[in-house]
Amino acid sequence: MKENLSTEQQSAIKEESLRILVLAGAGAGKTRTILEKIIYLIKEKGVKPYEIMAITFTKNAANEMIDRLIIGADSSGEFQSYIESKDISANDIRIRRLQEKRKHKWINQLTIRTFHSLCYTILRNYGAKEFDNKFKLLSDTSNQAESQFKKLSADESQYEILHKLLIEQCQDRTFLLYFKRFVLDYLVDRIHLPHKANLAHFPQGKYYSSLRGEKVRSKSEQYICDWLYRHSIEYQYEPSLVIDDVSFRPDFFIPQANIFIEHVSNISASMDRKERLFTKGGRTFAKTFEFMMHDSNIINSALSRIVKNRLPGNYQEVVALKYEEELKGRHAEVRNFLRQVVRVLEICQSDRVDISRLKEVLKTEPHERIRMFYHCSLPLIMNYYNYCLDKSYLDFNQLMDKATDLLNNQKDVAQKMHQQFKYVLVDEFQDVNQIQMQFIKTMMNPAAQLFCVGDDWQSIYGFRGSDIKYIVEFNKFFKDGKVFPLSTNYRSNNQIVGASNQVISNNQYQSKKNIHAFSKSNRKIQVFAGTDIEDTIFYMIAEIKALYERDVSKDDILILYRRTKMFAPYKKAFAKANIKVNAKTIHASKGLESKVVFIIGLTEGYGGFPDIWMGDRIYQTIRPVKYDILMEEERRLFYVAITRAKEYLYLITELGVESSFIEEIPSKFKLLYTSELKVGERNTIKCPSCHHRLEKEYRFCPECGTIREDIIKVE
Repeated sequence: MKENLSTEQQSAIKEESLRILVLAGAGAGKTRTILEKIIYLIKEKGVKPYEIMAITFTKNAANEMIDRLIIGADSSGEFQSYIESKDISANDIRIRRLQEKRKHKWINQLTIRTFHSLCYTILRNYGAKEFDNKFKLLSDTSNQAESQFKKLSADESQYEILHKLLIEQCQDRTFLLYFKRFVLDYLVDRIHLPHKANLAHFPQGKYYSSLRGEKVRSKSEQYICDWLYRHSIEYQYEPSLVIDDVSFRPDFFIPQANIFIEHVSNISASMDRKERLFTKGGRTFAKTFEFMMHDSNIINSALSRIVKNRLPGNYQEVVALKYEEELKGRHAEVRNFLRQVVRVLEICQSDRVDISRLKEVLKTEPHERIRMFYHCSLPLIMNYYNYCLDKSYLDFNQLMDKATDLLNNQKDVAQKMHQQFKYVLVDEFQDVNQIQMQFIKTMMNPAAQLFCVGDDWQSIYGFRGSDIKYIVEFNKFFKDGKVFPLSTNYRSNNQIVGASNQVISNNQYQSKKNIHAFSKSNRKIQVFAGTDIEDTIFYMIAEIKALYERDVSKDDILILYRRTKMFAPYKKAFAKANIKVNAKTIHASKGLESKVVFIIGLTEGYGGFPDIWMGDRIYQTIRPVKYDILMEEERRLFYVAITRAKEYLYLITELGVESSFIEEIPSKFKLLYTSELKVGERNTIKCPSCHHRLEKEYRFCPECGTIREDIIKVE
């Protein structure tokens, strides 16, 4: 075992207990601890390499483990130089990695796999009794983690299948019109939101879209429009009518029946004048009333009595409707709906939600939007399962489910794995979900050692089904388990570590850790609050150029954001300024580090950060989670973002809407800059040696160490 391992790492690695959790903070050397555990088992304990299994979540993580083992075994240093070269393609590195593994036979005998790769192999080799073992894999188009399966994947994605099933379902006229009504009400008009927030989109107080496409004034008028449309009855909404030189607009005119309809509600104007005009002009009219709207049978009967008896004999009620025509121009809304369905599908799978039970729950759901969403989505989900079975498709959750079923049902296969693997190591344990936990327990020999490494402060994949409880309550799920903390952050300086500790301390549901920094610095976190997005872009361009002048390379700068759309305006401006930036979502940055990190979009409210996606009742219906739990995951995401930085950290926000997460950082760790303050008002000081911007209270330059007496005030 290497002597430069910390005492905490050595204690965890040498532990003989059967259930071990290494609980580490960001930058504490989690991956290294797993690798040193492997080396210790082989060199010190005499364990055969083929008796060791290491499980990761992504192919990149598995490759990194293999690469680091090869680098450690390669005394020439050639392999490290090869994979670090910018001129070498990913495929060339893959080939070289395979060659090096064969050269170092003990590395080649190790099983270092992702969950999905392991389950895939089990089903391919032993799954004929359980499933068609010539199956193909389905992937969500957003999932790039399992790129090694591309050649083994189906020609269509989850999204594409659900879209196909939606179009098929819409061949049912009733379903099509119901789905269109949901789209118009809740994805276009968004009637569940306050009207005042959308006044610009609804001129003249017409908030509601009819199935035919016009805007109407009330849900009642919308219902009448839709009844007429469903029954293929032509109508005019608010036509202009002149009687006795008086111009007015009745609510509806039915040309085929030659009758006007007025809907009377408590907000309607007096009907006396209109009735006199109708009578004077010899025009037939009828009235519907608001009380009828409380019972669909009453209003339907009234409309049928008023209209149908007056229709001509050649009237045809049923007219074929087509998905493409009815949803024309609504592709963005349909895409939004299907993305929600994909999320609901994944939650149902990872949480083992019983669809039949869900149907019963929805019978008592008080909110129309939720009932309508599930009425439209549940048939798609049920048909999705049947479609996958028919085509011999498995998505990643089904893949793990089927592998677990196989091990439960075929004891000879389970016994084979139990006999081979004496040690099972799991990386990023904070990201496991219920399906993966069941797989681990089924696949493992109870007498084998389970060695888990993770950080509950970095549990950020709740939207994919991961459950933080398995790491926070490790001893509840694994009796007699032992927990070893790693408390030193070797990546970030003490200012960043101190700030991150303070932010994450606001979470209630967590493992208590006392993380301290190995590296010391006086450089505080820079917080810039611009007056608008253009202001923050200007600031970032100037700051990045200044970093370039201080010999910071573009590869040393990482820009992070909560959602991809936040970066769009920056991307265009950076291209014009000839700044070429490493930009990622915070989720995609997990496991990375950089000398300089900018975090943009740190504003409070909708579209900012924090941004709680599961706050929507659509998801709460199948996974009831309290708001504070959702906020805690957002805070963990912020923790992940700030701990990617090694030396420089910039938090970019806007005046007046600063993210609450910035407020949680104590002032001793941050400096605030705003564009509204002039240079003289900022008390800005510049170091003459490196021109680094300082604050007047600084005693020396944290960048180059120049002492206070040599610092001059900027005029």
